[in-house]
Amino acid sequence: MTAADVRDWDPGDGRISTPRAARAAAWSADAAARPAPALPALAADREHAAPDWSEIVEHFREGLVVCDAHDVVRHVSPVAERLLPEVTEGELLAAAGIHGLADGAEFTHHGRRLRARQVALSAARCCWYVEDVTESVTRADALLAERARSAFLAVVGEKLGNPLHPDRAAAAVVRLAVPTLAEVAVLVLAPRSGRARWWRAARSDDDAPVVDSGVLPAVDLPAAITEGLDGVEPHTVDWLAEQAVQAGWLPGLTAADACARVVPLPGRDAPAGVLLVARRVDRWYDEADVDLVRAFAARAGAALTTALLYRDQAEVADTLQASLVPVEPAEATGVQWGTAYRPAQAGLRIGGDFYGSHRLADGGSVFFLGDVSGKGVEAAVFTGQLRQCLQALHRVESHPGRLLKLLNDALLETSQAQGQGRFATMVLGVVRAHREGGLTLTMAGGGHLPPLVLRGSGEVEPIALSGMLVGVVPDPRIGEVTVRLEPGETCLLYSDGVTEARGGRRGNEQFGTERLVHALTGCQRMPAPALAERVEQVTCDWLGHGDHDDIAVLALRASGPGGRTPRHLHAVPDATGTAEARGTRP
Repeated sequence: MTAADVRDWDPGDGRISTPRAARAAAWSADAAARPAPALPALAADREHAAPDWSEIVEHFREGLVVCDAHDVVRHVSPVAERLLPEVTEGELLAAAGIHGLADGAEFTHHGRRLRARQVALSAARCCWYVEDVTESVTRADALLAERARSAFLAVVGEKLGNPLHPDRAAAAVVRLAVPTLAEVAVLVLAPRSGRARWWRAARSDDDAPVVDSGVLPAVDLPAAITEGLDGVEPHTVDWLAEQAVQAGWLPGLTAADACARVVPLPGRDAPAGVLLVARRVDRWYDEADVDLVRAFAARAGAALTTALLYRDQAEVADTLQASLVPVEPAEATGVQWGTAYRPAQAGLRIGGDFYGSHRLADGGSVFFLGDVSGKGVEAAVFTGQLRQCLQALHRVESHPGRLLKLLNDALLETSQAQGQGRFATMVLGVVRAHREGGLTLTMAGGGHLPPLVLRGSGEVEPIALSGMLVGVVPDPRIGEVTVRLEPGETCLLYSDGVTEARGGRRGNEQFGTERLVHALTGCQRMPAPALAERVEQVTCDWLGHGDHDDIAVLALRASGPGGRTPRHLHAVPDATGTAEARGTRP
C-alpha cells in the first residue's frame, strides 16, 4: 500500500484531514485538471528515510484491510488483525467467512460490536475500515435503557398519585406492571381479619392487560408471599414460579417455563403488601430488572400506604359521623314522628342541630330538639355530648324542667373542665298518650324558638314558651308549658336554620316565622314525616342554592284511638288555603 492509496481519506481519529464537500465543490475546472502536487521532498541534510505508511496506519483507531481488484487481501493493519483474525493476506476476503461485513453495517464478531465501511481506491482496489464500537454502543444502550426506566417510573408515579381507594390503587399497580415488568403481576395486600385480598393482571392479545381479583385465607397464602409480608425478599427464586402456579396465579404458564420474583411493598410499620412478577424464562430477571422491580414496588407501596391510610381515616370519620348524626326517635304509643335534617356542610353530614327521644318506664317518651353554638365538627361533637347526657339523665329525672336544669349543670361542668364556652338552646318535653286518643305534651324551654301546633282546623297556633340558654349560668330560668293534642293534630319543633334562612328575590331576606306559619296552614291532614319534609322543602326553595345554617325539624302527630294514624297519599293546601285530600282511608 502506498501513500496515494490512503491520501485524502480520514480514518476517523483526526490524524489525516479530509477535504470538505464545499471545498471540493468550489474547485474550478482548470484547478481539477492540474495534477496534484507531490509530497515535499525531505531535506537533503536529513539522515532518516521517508516514513513507512504501515507504521502510521497501525495507530489508527480503525483497522484497515486493503484488497486488490480481485478482492484478494493485500494488507491487514495490526488493529484489523486483532478485530478480524480470520482475514489473511494473500487470501480472498470472502474466504474469511465474516458474517455481516458490509459497507456501513454494524455486526457482532467474537463478542464485539464492529462497524465497517468500504472506500474505493485506485486501480479498482478498495480499503475496509473496521472500528470497534462495543463500548460506545454499550454506553448508548445503557443510557437509552436508563431513560426508558426513568420514563416508566415517572408514568408510574403519575398514575399512582391519583387513586385514594385501596382497591383502585391495587388494580392500578398490577395494570402498570404488565408488560414492562412481567407477563403476569399479582399484588397481595396484608391480611385483614385473617383474609388477604389479591389482584392480578395478565398480558392479553389486546394492549390492555386483563385484571381480576380474589380473596384467600391468610393461612393458605404461598410461603414466599408470607415471607414477603414479613418484609423479607425471598432469595431462592427457583421455587417461586412453582408456588405461583399452585396458587393458580399464572394462567398459561407452567413452573418449568416461567421465572418469578417477589418484592415486598413498603408500608408504614410493616409491608403494605407483596408484588409477584412472572414472565417466561427466555426473559430472565437480571440485576437491572430486579432493581427496576424494587423501584416500582417502592412507588406502589407509597401509593398503597396512602390509600390504606385514607381508607382507615375515612372509616373512622364515617364511624364518628354515624355516632353524631341525629338518631330517629324511638317508637311511642299514640305518637307519629316526623324528622328532617340538613347540615350546613353537606359533605360532613353532621352539624350543630340535634333531636331525638327516649322512652320512659311509664310508657311516655322524652323528646327534644336543640341547637348548639358553632358549626361543623366541633358543634357536632358538642351535640353528641348533649345527647349522651340526656340519655343518662332521663333515667333519674323525667320532669322536663328539672331534667333541663340537670343538663345545664352537666354542660357547665363540662365546659369549665374543657375551657370552652359552649352553650345550647333547646326545647325538651315529655309526651304521654291518652287511652281515648290524643296526646299531652309537657315542654320546657331553654332559650329556643317556641313550638308551633297545627290544629285540626288547619290553623297554626304558636306556643308561648320562653327560657334561658342552657350551659351559660348555674341556675337558669326555665319556662314550662303543657299542650293537649287531639287526634290528627301536630306539634312542630324547628331550629333557627328554618326561620333565619336567607333567600328570596334579593337573596338576603329571612324566611321568618310568618312564612313558616303560612306554609303549615291547612296541612292538618299531612302525616308527620310529610309535614317535616314540607318544612325542609319550602326552606330550601327559599334559599335557592345559597349557604344556610343547620336545619332540623321534629314533628309529633297524635294518632287516633288505638294508635292508628289516618293514611293519606298527600294533603297539601291549594291556592285558597284549604287542604285537598285524595286517597284517604280512615
